[in-house]
Amino acid sequence: MAEILLNMVTMPSNYGTSVSLNVSLPNEVLYQMFCDLPLSVLALLARVSHRLNAVAEHILYSSISIRDVLSESSPHPWRTKICCESIIQRSHLVESIRGLHIRWHTDGQSSSAHFDFTFTLQKLAEAVRTLSSLESLELWLGPANHHSQPSIPHVVEQIIRGSHLPQLISCSLGAEWKKGSAIYSSILDNFLGSLPLLQHLKLPDQHAALNVAAGALPVLSSFRGSPIASAYLLPGRPIHYLSLIGEDYDVTQEILARFACTTVPLRFLDLSAMSVRPVILRNIATHLPAIDALKIRLALRHTLHYAMSGIRLLTGLSSVLSLFHQLVHLDLSPTSVGGADAEQELGLCNEWSRACPSLEKITFPSHSEWVIGSGRMWLPLQ
Repeated sequence: MAEILLNMVTMPSNYGTSVSLNVSLPNEVLYQMFCDLPLSVLALLARVSHRLNAVAEHILYSSISIRDVLSESSPHPWRTKICCESIIQRSHLVESIRGLHIRWHTDGQSSSAHFDFTFTLQKLAEAVRTLSSLESLELWLGPANHHSQPSIPHVVEQIIRGSHLPQLISCSLGAEWKKGSAIYSSILDNFLGSLPLLQHLKLPDQHAALNVAAGALPVLSSFRGSPIASAYLLPGRPIHYLSLIGEDYDVTQEILARFACTTVPLRFLDLSAMSVRPVILRNIATHLPAIDALKIRLALRHTLHYAMSGIRLLTGLSSVLSLFHQLVHLDLSPTSVGGADAEQELGLCNEWSRACPSLEKITFPSHSEWVIGSGRMWLPLQ
């Protein structure tokens, strides 16, 4: 590939703009050759000639990722604004844009009262409404939802309202929440109901029930959100991967019963975003017997064995793991426990596999991984 490019384009070592183009190559060939180039080089090529610009721009705009850090000296998400204006001006590129990922954060020191999102939100909404070929959308709008006017829709809903994204496969929507922030409405429900191809969904700040139409989201396979939102989304859908956000006391028996109503067995459960007590794990084993991968952050204030310390605190998990009959991978990497060594980890592997014979892989808080080898001997994964 490099030799072909050298035959086509002559560039100084500092990536200047001296170019000799083999005009016999069709644009489709140039596109395939340019796909592997660094974005910085593509940006330079786009300025070389009209023909190279036409090819390079389609690649540059195929997946857009913007991150704005807001502060008192930079109170506007200006990168997002410039990007949206560029999308609106380049209507010929709209069908090439497959991914749009926007993330707004603060510097951690400035008050949100200094920030102004109005014009950028208008441009962002206008840009999203043009992207009918979009396959991946991420909107994390940080402090933009910090207002106390109940008549104003949630800031994410201001963006997605009126958009038509039938090709969307992956979607992540959210903003920071505080008392007085706007909450989601039927705008979100209607938007989700219009996404027939959606497979992956994240709603980290939706802390209420969803009311998506029955039959909508027919191929949704993974969801990340609050227990209450999950309880109203999972039933009747083929979701096999669930990641929960919030507090473990929100994972009630009633909610777990709704989790069990998916059209395929729920197999992967990620509880790394909440501190989990052993009693919750017992309830999960009762309602979700098909779980084969479990990622958890244990609430060690509810210790499993008060007489022990360090990694040996986890020995009390044996009685809980005995309730899981199909568990293959136990991931404890989000749990903070010190004092582990290989001998102790091996001891726990043997102890837990006796309680749960289906176990084949264990990831410890130290992030070391152990797997079952021949003769059912536990071995560290190199």
